[in-house]
Amino acid sequence: MTRNDARALDATDPLAGCRALFDLPDGVIYLDGNSLGALPSAVTTAMADVTRRQWGDRLIRSWNEGWIDAPARLGAMIAPLIGAAPDEVIVGDTTSAHLFKLIVAALRANPDRHTIVSESGNFPTDLHIAQGAVGCVPGARLRAVARADLADAIDDDTALVLLTHVHYKTADRFDMPDWTARAHAAGAIILWDLSHSVGAVPIDLTAANADMAVGCTYKYLNGGPGAPAFVHVARRHQAMLVNPVSGWMGHAAPFKFEDDYRPADGMKRWLVGTPPILQMAALEAALAVWAGIDQSVVATKSAQLFDRLAEVGDALGLECVSPRDPARRGSHISFRHPHAYEITQALIARGVIGDFRDPDIIRLGLTPLYLSHEDVWRAGDILTDVMTSGAWQDARFAERLAVT
Repeated sequence: MTRNDARALDATDPLAGCRALFDLPDGVIYLDGNSLGALPSAVTTAMADVTRRQWGDRLIRSWNEGWIDAPARLGAMIAPLIGAAPDEVIVGDTTSAHLFKLIVAALRANPDRHTIVSESGNFPTDLHIAQGAVGCVPGARLRAVARADLADAIDDDTALVLLTHVHYKTADRFDMPDWTARAHAAGAIILWDLSHSVGAVPIDLTAANADMAVGCTYKYLNGGPGAPAFVHVARRHQAMLVNPVSGWMGHAAPFKFEDDYRPADGMKRWLVGTPPILQMAALEAALAVWAGIDQSVVATKSAQLFDRLAEVGDALGLECVSPRDPARRGSHISFRHPHAYEITQALIARGVIGDFRDPDIIRLGLTPLYLSHEDVWRAGDILTDVMTSGAWQDARFAERLAVT
């Protein structure tokens, strides 16, 4: 691909207008939206309103003027992005907290089964939370196996299959309908972590007959650092599963101030404490960007951006560990190199911001809403120069930072 080829693609890009909806710094090619999304311009206005007017002027009256309904309202905004019904999604807490709640609830709902099956090398918080959750249910255990061994690990003692839809390092994507069917055939239910796929690839939980899902909102959904996560429970399971963290906001009638806990109906039972209104205001403004966006168009552009960087990596002899088939991956590309950290830091110094994943992965996010084809062409050109010039060998690039 030449620069003119990239410009020609930009001229016909149906998503080109989305770029103007974001505040992007000059001189930066941002390839880390799979870790922290860019700032939507509307968020700045929304934050000013929620602090100055809603909090500063309306004060506690704002709870009855929209705040109390925010978790369900935002859930309904996310629902179309994951192929769920509006009353099957709610927002609040973190991805880790949602994982814990759903894992414990699933184990308690099926006491004759004791095993959670997951993938070794899954995103650490998924495995860490599962390790803690099994300690809360007598007899429960976590069995984490290599991807190649997952099918054999799912058996008649499996209560829950816990999988991340798109792998955080490699971008390898599970076939959601296939693995959901495998779990169901064994009598288990499945919990999908959508953190690296929502807003990046088309998702249809309903078509896949999925049971439960969680996902963060600060990556491709651009909700901001620490934005609250979402939780999905299929309608058929909502009455059966009970939130083990029985907090005030999950009560059937929180303002009756009863001593005994009664879980709310539907998705509200998955709430715990007071909703983080400032964070939710930012997220609501960010989610509005997605109104009317065709997920298949996002996926098509993602594949085009991937091909440009894969071409560059091949020319440089970098090992691409991401699947070449777009149907089998998410929206980032990863290269393996023994000096991946130094190369990543050298790219950042040149204005190409990606990230490093231990021990040897250069990870570059492809966010079709605000990345142009020319951006990615330029990133490939800079990567080529960093590698061929040996610029990454500068000693300063080997100094490890706390966040990589």
